[in-house]
Amino acid sequence: MATVYIDVLITVNIFIDFFLILCTKTLLHISQKLSRLILGAVLGGFFSLAALLPRIPFGLNIIFDAVLAAPVILVSFGFYSARVFLKRAAVYFFCSFFFCGIMIFVYTSFKPKGMEIYNDVIYFNISPFLLIILTLVCYYLLKLASRFSGKSIGKRVCGVNVVYRGRSSSFNALVDTGCRVKEPFSGDYVIIAEKSLVSGLKPEENVMRVIPFGSLGGKGMIKGFLPDSVEIDGKPAQQSLYIGICENILKGDVRAIIPSEPVNNI
Repeated sequence: MATVYIDVLITVNIFIDFFLILCTKTLLHISQKLSRLILGAVLGGFFSLAALLPRIPFGLNIIFDAVLAAPVILVSFGFYSARVFLKRAAVYFFCSFFFCGIMIFVYTSFKPKGMEIYNDVIYFNISPFLLIILTLVCYYLLKLASRFSGKSIGKRVCGVNVVYRGRSSSFNALVDTGCRVKEPFSGDYVIIAEKSLVSGLKPEENVMRVIPFGSLGGKGMIKGFLPDSVEIDGKPAQQSLYIGICENILKGDVRAIIPSEPVNNI
C-alpha cells in the first residue's frame, strides 16, 4: 500500500460517510438533526483507520464492516426498534456498496494517482474538487433512485415546517389519502406527528384542543394546537392546519401523517 496520511484518510472518509448517511436519510425519509448526521460521519471517519490493519479475509470483511457500521447508524439516527435499525443498516450498506462500486470502477478504469482501496476503506490523495464531484454524482444518482422507488410503491412523503411563537420544527410526513382527522370545532385538517418531532415548539397547555381520531389503528383522543404557520415542501399551506400530538403510535422512519387534501392544494 502506498504512503497513507492519517489526517487525509480521516478527513476524506468523514466527507464520504456524511454523504452515505445523507443518502440513507434521503432514501428512508428520516427526520434527524444535522448535528447527529455530522457526529455519525465523524465517527465513521475515525473508523476508516481500519485501512491500516492487516488485510481482512473475504467474508470476514463483511462482518467487520457490519460491526463498524452499527455505531455509525445508532449515533446518526438513534434506536427505535430492531426492525427499524436493521432496515437502516441495510440501506446504509446498499449506499456504501453502491459508492464503493463506482470508486472501484474509477480506480480500475482510470488509475487515478493517490487513490487506494484497502479493507473496504477508500483513500484519496487527490484534489478535493474531484472528490466532491464523484461523491455528489453518487448522491444524486441515489436520490434519483429514491424518487423512482417512491413513485413505484405509491408512497409520497413531503417535508413539513411548523412555526409556533418564534420556534420552528421540520420533519417528513407521509401523505395519507385515508387520513380524515379534523379539529372538531373549526373543521381544519390535522397533521398527526409523534411528540418528539414537535417537542421543541412547546405549545402551552391552555391552547391545546382535544381531537378525536379513528385512523391510527383504533379510536381515541389526541391533543393538538394551531401553529402560526405551516409550510409543505417549502410552500405555505393554503389553509389552517392543526398539529395533533401522539406518542408511540406511529412507527418506522416517517413518524408523521398529513392528509392528502392540504398537500394537493398547495
